[in-house]
Amino acid sequence: MMKAAFHRLSQGIGALFAFARSPDIELARRHLSACEYEAFRSMARSEQLHSLQVLERVLAADPAAPDALIAAALLHDVGKSRYRLSVWQKTLAVIIEGIAPRLSLRLSEDETLGIARAPFIVRRHHAQWGGEILRNCGSDEDVIWLVERHQNSDERHSDRRIFPLLSRLRSADSES
Repeated sequence: MMKAAFHRLSQGIGALFAFARSPDIELARRHLSACEYEAFRSMARSEQLHSLQVLERVLAADPAAPDALIAAALLHDVGKSRYRLSVWQKTLAVIIEGIAPRLSLRLSEDETLGIARAPFIVRRHHAQWGGEILRNCGSDEDVIWLVERHQNSDERHSDRRIFPLLSRLRSADSES
């Protein structure tokens, strides 16, 4: 529990100081279509930096990672671009989810955004929103499938050929 709390605190501090770091957007440009790249650029700088860290972890584990996994690493949080949250809102959602998961779930049930409910709604729905954004880009179905499921621990799709990529994406995301 302490390790997870420290990790989240580190992420929050990193997000606060994201303005001082420049994301390697050329790395993203090399791996994404024009539309996907524009979607990547629409993300908050802290989300871009996080996504690039996820990609770095993916490539460190496998320099020959499949294109779908590379794109999904860069775009897994693109749905968060629909509604920008401040650091305190993101932190609140993580803390409440950790100590009161039922409350977090109740606050995220529909998609009616308001300042108090937005962090929970974005946290819960961003993966689906990301899938919608990527469908509009004409992205590869494997990329969309990975993005839509990156935060879901559901194992019922374990027989899909790309399920191992989902496990790798989740692992890189949780470590970043």
